[in-house]
This record gives sequence, structure tokens and C-alpha cells, in this order.
Amino acid sequence: MAIQTVGIVGAGTMGNGIAQACAVSGINVVMVDISEAAVQKGLATVAASLDRLIKKEKLTEADKTAALGRIQVSTSYDELKSANLVIEAATENQEIKIKILKQLDEMLGSDVIVATNTSSISITQLAAVTGRADRFIGMHFFNPVPMMALVEIIVGLQTSDATRDAVKALAERLGKTPIIVKNAPGFVVNRILVPMINEAFFVLAEGLASAEDIDAGMKLGCNQPIGPLALADMIGLDVCLAVMEVYLKEFGDSKYRPCPLLKEMVAAGRLGRKSGAGVYTY
Repeated sequence: MAIQTVGIVGAGTMGNGIAQACAVSGINVVMVDISEAAVQKGLATVAASLDRLIKKEKLTEADKTAALGRIQVSTSYDELKSANLVIEAATENQEIKIKILKQLDEMLGSDVIVATNTSSISITQLAAVTGRADRFIGMHFFNPVPMMALVEIIVGLQTSDATRDAVKALAERLGKTPIIVKNAPGFVVNRILVPMINEAFFVLAEGLASAEDIDAGMKLGCNQPIGPLALADMIGLDVCLAVMEVYLKEFGDSKYRPCPLLKEMVAAGRLGRKSGAGVYTY
């Protein structure tokens, strides 16, 4: 199945990033959100991102004009009917995602693939609320979408091989490197990453080294571009804690217990960059 038009529900950080990646790759996009202000803000974010690429001489003005011309914005789900694939990119809230997916399922043609951009919610569970479980899949893009090369393609229990192959081919058209992942809490990247961040908090709490030295050690010793504690501040300490709590609940294994220091910092409102302070002060 050749995907010519991609619908995107959500014009926020992930949604507009996916829209940009598609449009630059020559794919038509319909980006929908709940208000005109939201979709216009998303479109303006794409335009600003393209301007930065022009300054870096990675795009031309003509490329920018062509890309923006491929993005249609709307507040109506009806506009998504022209899409071959619709990606739900709403906030990471299961109830909200289920509500959106049910709406999409009712109005889209039976051959349309529906994907969810989730970093933690069960693909099998979300697929089950639709009437197209075989044409439902996870596409976990990484932030910032235009710059990050990876897409985790998460296959639910019901996902067909044809759906998997079509979405993998799309990811490759976007210039991404897809990896195929079975459905499980945290999938692959976050399953490894967030427990590593949690362990860094244990090391900090035990006073083995300062935050700066822990981050320097992982950057210089493991060739990571950013240390785990600085990364936690970027992700949000509350998000890291929530992910660890999901792992502990789903796996029932004490190795996933959240570090008490992480819990205490979240309770104190030190959530990282978005709150002005986390492990570090911003």
C-alpha cells in the first residue's frame, strides 16, 4: 500500500514535527487539532524550523515553500478522510487517545491505517478499541522529530504484516531508520533508557558522585551526548517517575522500583527544565 497522504491528529510538538518530516519528504499532510489557534501555532512552528534549516544551508527557500504547501490544517476530522494513514499524536493520556481513536475509527475508510505515536501505552490495548485492529500500529517518533533518525514501529498482537510493512516503508521515505518492536511496556528504547536514568538517581542519592560528575562520567565513558541526569531534566522528572511506576506495576519486578530521591524531587515540584529546576537549575 502506497501512502500518499498522512493525517495527523495533534499539532503540538510531536504532531508538527511529524508533519514537517512528511512534508519535506514530499508527502501531503492534513494536520488537525481542536482549535484554529492550535493548528496555526503548529504551522508556525514548522515554518520556524524550516527557516533554521535554511540558515544551516540544509534547505532552500523553494524547499520551504513546497513543504508548507503540502501541509493542510483544519479543526475538522472530516478533512482526514483523504489520508491513507492517520497518526494520532495527542498527549500521552490513555483516555484521550482512546476517545480520539474511536472517533477516527468511525469516520475513516476501512482500508485506512491508524497509528499512534505513544512512548508507553499498549498498542494491543489501543487496537482493541477500534474495528481495524489488523490495521493499527504504533509509530514512536523521538523529539525533535525532524532531527531524530529513529522510529520505533510497535506491532500489536493483532497488527497485520501488510500494515507493518507499509508503515516501515513510510518511515524509510521520511529518511528515518525504523526498528520493529513487539508490544511491551516501554517498548525498546525507553525500556532501557529510563531504568538507566533511575539508576543514576540512586547513584546520586547514595552520594557516590556529584550530579555533574555522574553526567560527565556517562558522557565521556559511554560516549553519550548528554548525561542521564541532564536528560531526565529535559524529559521531565515526573515523566521518568511515571514510566518507572508503569514498569513496576506491569512487570512486578522490584528492579523497576523508582528511586526515592526521584519521587521526592517530583513531590517538591522540581520537574526539570519545564519547572525551572530539577537536578539542575535553569
